[in-house]
Amino acid sequence: MFRLALVLFMVLGVTMAGIGVVVALSLGWYEVNAIVATATIGAVIAVPLSWMVARRLHTA
Repeated sequence: MFRLALVLFMVLGVTMAGIGVVVALSLGWYEVNAIVATATIGAVIAVPLSWMVARRLHTA
């Protein structure tokens, strides 16, 4: 299940980081620190999300 979560993280991590960048830019935060911070927060949120999705797929 760890490998499945890792593959899902590759997809979800990029997606959530991209959502973070879009949120930062739409709020008018054009500084590099704000963009990197929101992208990092999105990637960190993707870790438990990918684990939950992998667990659901594994038990299905």
